[in-house]
Amino acid sequence: MAASWNSTPLEITYQVLGWTAFVSWSISFYPQVILNFRRKRVVGLNFDFVLLNLTKHSSYLIYNATLYFSAAVQKQYYEKYGYGQMIPVAANDVAFSIHAVLLTAITLFQIMIYDRGTQKISKVAIGIVSAVWLGAAVCFFVALPSHSWLWLISIFNAIQVFMTVIKYIPQACMNFARKSTDGFSIGNILLDFLGGCANYGQMVVQSIDQNSWVNFYGNIGKTLLSLVSIFFDLLFMFQHFVLYRSKRVSVSFKAIEEEQEPLMKTSTSEPQQSENV
Repeated sequence: MAASWNSTPLEITYQVLGWTAFVSWSISFYPQVILNFRRKRVVGLNFDFVLLNLTKHSSYLIYNATLYFSAAVQKQYYEKYGYGQMIPVAANDVAFSIHAVLLTAITLFQIMIYDRGTQKISKVAIGIVSAVWLGAAVCFFVALPSHSWLWLISIFNAIQVFMTVIKYIPQACMNFARKSTDGFSIGNILLDFLGGCANYGQMVVQSIDQNSWVNFYGNIGKTLLSLVSIFFDLLFMFQHFVLYRSKRVSVSFKAIEEEQEPLMKTSTSEPQQSENV
């Protein structure tokens, strides 16, 4: 039989942390979407980051939904890790994945319709995504004869881990090259950081209750998802608030001056008009 909770307070804490991660991560997609909508341009947002992110969340959705809903896959999980263990995927994980795929797809659509400047998706990113999905298709046909579904979804979990590791790199390098985070929403990063901490805390609570750390390596993808996200979020916060803060402030003042300049011209031209009269 599957394990049950030993402590009600820890179970409640687990649920609270899980849904905190879900809400934080889900809302984290909106600042960038709203920023793109207001600017009607996506310059400053790295397109490779969005494309890799869509592949990452799609893979994570396949893993989460299959392990959460499929009795056959759950049976294989128990056979491998023991029937005394808990399934390491919660309802909030599935809900987050569905929402993440939808919002990332919307962001990709914004890239297609808004002003992109000279930016474009790199051939390297397109090559990586193509190779990943081709490899996943091959793995499906390998798993099909023996019904090795747990092994197959572990491949998708590995894909999302790989994508999590590399997806932030293009944006971080772009910020460094531009010496600016303008066009890249820091609200996204702050919420992502909160979600990563809550997600990791959820796994710690479950391990304490079960007196077992199996769920950390039984769902290594979820563990690395939190740790890698937290690392890059800290990097982006350092870029935004420390490295390129002065440039961001100067850009803001320049925008204000540009807005005020027409008003100043209008106010100075009015007396001249009255003198001519």
